[in-house]
Amino acid sequence: MAEAAIKEILKAVPIFFRMKFPHAWFDYDKEADVLYISFKRPQQATDSELSEDDVILRRRGKEIVGLTILRASRFRT
Repeated sequence: MAEAAIKEILKAVPIFFRMKFPHAWFDYDKEADVLYISFKRPQQATDSELSEDDVILRRRGKEIVGLTILRASRFRT
């Protein structure tokens, strides 16, 4: 089981290298089906914008500090 989980995580490594953010923290609330991604800790967003696909972009000034993905399980493969 651990080997399968490691293989899945390793598939995501190329995505991390393409991101312009040097750090990322992920928290998933299974009950609410919401994935929180933070690029700064603490995030301290001062503004947010909801997209048509239920992704909330969080900003501090002009800097993107996080994303909140609503109904995150729809992205499972």
